[in-house]
Amino acid sequence: MAGSVPALQLAYRITRRGGTTVTAGLPAPAAMLSIPAVSLVAEERTLKGCYIGTSVPSRDLPRYLALFRRGRLPIDRLLTHRLPLADINEGFDRLREGRAVRQVLQFG
Repeated sequence: MAGSVPALQLAYRITRRGGTTVTAGLPAPAAMLSIPAVSLVAEERTLKGCYIGTSVPSRDLPRYLALFRRGRLPIDRLLTHRLPLADINEGFDRLREGRAVRQVLQFG
C-alpha cells in the first residue's frame, strides 16, 4: 500500500506458494518492479493490482458512508493532518518522509 517498489518486492518475496500478493500503492510512474518470472508459474503465485479497492462507486460509496455513520468504518483515524492551502508543500514533505497517512486541505 505504500507505493514503494522495495516494499512490493518484499511482499511478493514472502508470499507463500500458491499465494496472492495484492498492491494498492501507487509508486512513481517510471518505477519498475523486478521479480523472478519463474515464480509465477513454478510457485503458482499471483501478483495483482487493486485501484480504490476495485470498487464500483455508485454501489460502494453509499455503503461506506452508511458504515461510517454507524461507527463501523472509522476512516477518520486515517487522517493525520489538516492544513491550509498555503502549507501544501509542507504536506508533500510529510508524505515523502512518511510522516503522514492522509491529509486534508482546508480552504477558506
